[in-house]
Amino acid sequence: MLKEGPDAIVKLYKDEFYAEQGIDLMRGCVATSINRRLRNVELADGRQIPYSRVVMATGARARKLPVPGASLNGVYMLRTLADALDIHRAISQSMRVVVIGGGYIGLEVAAAAAAAERDVTIIEAQDRLMKRVTGEHVSRHFEYLHRLHNVKILLQTGVAELQGADGVERVIAQDGSVHPADLVVVGIGVQPNDEIARASGLACEDGVLVNAQFRTEDPDVYAIGDVARSPNEEGTGSLRLESVQNASAQAIAVADDILGNRSVKHEVPWFWTTQYGVRLQTAGLLHGHDQAVVRGSVESGRFAVLYLKENRLIAIDNVGTLKDFMIGKKLIASRAILEIEKAVEPDIKLTDAVTAFDETHGHLQEGSVK
Repeated sequence: MLKEGPDAIVKLYKDEFYAEQGIDLMRGCVATSINRRLRNVELADGRQIPYSRVVMATGARARKLPVPGASLNGVYMLRTLADALDIHRAISQSMRVVVIGGGYIGLEVAAAAAAAERDVTIIEAQDRLMKRVTGEHVSRHFEYLHRLHNVKILLQTGVAELQGADGVERVIAQDGSVHPADLVVVGIGVQPNDEIARASGLACEDGVLVNAQFRTEDPDVYAIGDVARSPNEEGTGSLRLESVQNASAQAIAVADDILGNRSVKHEVPWFWTTQYGVRLQTAGLLHGHDQAVVRGSVESGRFAVLYLKENRLIAIDNVGTLKDFMIGKKLIASRAILEIEKAVEPDIKLTDAVTAFDETHGHLQEGSVK
């Protein structure tokens, strides 16, 4: 569980760091728009900050539940440290917890509440948990873990209404079932904070549209992190990636671009979650795969799932082990083509299952994969 108090606040840098680096840190200021004609950022208090380049890193906010009763006391969303501390306190004071949404956030809260011996119910609209981010083998394994800890799981149903007098008392599902609750946590995704970009006349579509260098249609204005929608690797569309790793990688890429280094390196995205002490670590994006194969044994609780497109590795899930994570990440970056019969055998190194590399994207230098 979370540790409360001043020590719970973790700062990336001490305040002195910014002054030492010549950075003006302006806390408590709200930017409202970018005046691209006058080249300044306008603040809510009327001040104007001149710029030569602007980087928007405004992130995203938790998506609200659009049903009656969603504003009752006892209903929480998790996005900030303050949210986490509030939920931690609420779990300690509650016995019946309903989690709406079966993604990373919802499942991590459910696991924490179950570990605290609370009565936990998960309501998920999709037909399996974490469907947006992982394949069926992993979804079913984590469903098994939650059920093993006495968590009740409702799939393929949404929420119709939250009811209560002074605070939430019950959740009414769309299938008509009633679930008593004195704490409800909503984890149904996020909405990008793209209002500044819209107010500045920049193109947005569920996020700020940027190119491969994370520039908006105005080459002097960038967007990075959860708010940015950038081209996918295949060049067939765009996507937003919501992860710490992605925000950090894009920040480095933009800094390089501003400094004139155009050889921007695109890192393979990776994500993780830990539930009941079991870690899932993912590299790559599985969307568009035509084959998913298990490496190892699901029953053992230590396995990997390889996602392939025309036998090219595009993503890997690692459950309960990190044995294949780093090498899998490198093989995804190199667009490696695998021999499936070898790749599924955990005693055979993944590198020994490589038959070729996608020639249109080059391959790893000899010796870079071990």
